[in-house]
Amino acid sequence: MASNLAAEIAQSRQPSAQSQAQSARAAARALQLLSYQERVHILKAMADALEEHVNEIVAANQARDVAKGIRSLGAQSDPLGRTTRLVEISPGLVLEQETVPIGVLLVIFESRPDVLPQVLSAAIERSSAGRVGGSVLGFVEGREAIAQLLRLHKDIDLVIPRGSNAMVQHIMSSTRIPTLGHADGICHLYVDAAADLEKAIALTIDAKKDYPAACNAIETLLIHESLLGSGAAKRLVEAVLDAQVTLYGGPKAVVAFGLPPAASLRVEYGALAMAVELVPSVQAAIEHVNAHGSGHTDVIVTEDPRAAQTFLNGVDSADVFHNASSRFADGFRLGLGAEVGISTSRIHARGPVGVEGLLTTRNRLISDSSHLVGEFHSGKKKYTHRNLLVPQSRL
Repeated sequence: MASNLAAEIAQSRQPSAQSQAQSARAAARALQLLSYQERVHILKAMADALEEHVNEIVAANQARDVAKGIRSLGAQSDPLGRTTRLVEISPGLVLEQETVPIGVLLVIFESRPDVLPQVLSAAIERSSAGRVGGSVLGFVEGREAIAQLLRLHKDIDLVIPRGSNAMVQHIMSSTRIPTLGHADGICHLYVDAAADLEKAIALTIDAKKDYPAACNAIETLLIHESLLGSGAAKRLVEAVLDAQVTLYGGPKAVVAFGLPPAASLRVEYGALAMAVELVPSVQAAIEHVNAHGSGHTDVIVTEDPRAAQTFLNGVDSADVFHNASSRFADGFRLGLGAEVGISTSRIHARGPVGVEGLLTTRNRLISDSSHLVGEFHSGKKKYTHRNLLVPQSRL
């Protein structure tokens, strides 16, 4: 069965959006019948194929990382059928809440070929089918085909857009289907009064230069005003400029460092450029981030644990880091295996999303005889609502 599914993955192409969505629903149900070992076999075959053709792939290093992520999924325990809640409703009546796949995914991406193997592997890991913008995998191309799929809110369960800000915003505003993603990646790095300067320099350059176009690259550098007097702020700015990063200043930074003014302090440059501004306190940094950020990933650099905790508690973002590069906001780097996307939403999934973000739950209510609601109304039976210990084998 696993080999047949692998063949479908390679060959499937169907023209009708409606038929593709309906076929995906059937395939998702069929996938749930596969054993975990069969699903792992498919994942290993995918990773092998990626590595076999790695020299033909332009972003070879990225392809290797994707293959590692796929293999790591196969090394994890089965995410399906795990018991998340076990409750005795009444003697002889037990509720078991278990993990199940969300269902049919619509993945839309532009200029990000790494998205395909990552999302597909995660979908197979948790037994879902996908439509990529009858079978496990279906492809569609063109705006009209995508527009048709976005109208199928009864057939598609989740949309995952990966691409430009404009594309993601358009998708989010064009469908009734729940959407997992983010439109902006305006990330901040705040250098506190108690920061180690060498750490601050290294973290700033890494968070900007490692991959400037990434959504988890920093776009604004905030510096505590007290670092002006010691000369640390100037040395930090000079080090960043020496690293070939163009800097634009906020009102205070323009005066302090002679930088060209930033058009806005809410810009996603997506290149070797970013804004710089001075703030008088950690609280001011928090307020700036919450006002101008996108809720993606924000960093504090400090040796003061209290300042770090204040920042971590106060910044309202999906990812908040202390003395760690914003570039760690990635599913593979955070141990999630293949990354499906990054979400700044406040419901369902937030931050880098791996397999867990593509799961939901269902309730199984099991009676050892027969239980009627009327028996509880009459007082014949009573609710206990007692939490039970979940067996290790079901976790």
